[in-house]
Amino acid sequence: MQRGQNFIIKEGEMTNIYDLKWKGVQKMSTQPKSEDVPSQAAADDQQEGSPAVAGLGGQIIERYRKIKEHAETYPYVWGSYILVYGGLFSWLAYRWRALRKTEDRVRALQEIIRKRAEAEELAAKSSTVSNQSAKSSSTKKDPPSA
Repeated sequence: MQRGQNFIIKEGEMTNIYDLKWKGVQKMSTQPKSEDVPSQAAADDQQEGSPAVAGLGGQIIERYRKIKEHAETYPYVWGSYILVYGGLFSWLAYRWRALRKTEDRVRALQEIIRKRAEAEELAAKSSTVSNQSAKSSSTKKDPPSA
């Protein structure tokens, strides 16, 4: 629009692509106001707040701010991230739980088999001992009776 032109909308509403209402027009001037021109002190404050100077905490805050701004700018992209990666995580959690259940069942079956094998070994040993004792008692000769 050129200076001095009118822009009129009757019985309508202006929104952006995200269906957010239009907040109005901001007047821009060609000459900066005194508060818009950064002073040397403000420049020093900005340098102190930079991620390189602020350390790890400042870097984390700056990264969070950028991600938040990106998420507000592109909500459908972030929605798709949540849907895709959330679905992937849910599927992995489901499969992990199914694997743990299978392992628990296998351990229980192995324990049952181990107990049966021990019982069979014990029965086999006791039968061989009783067979040997029966053989030894039948092979012993009784002393002659007087």
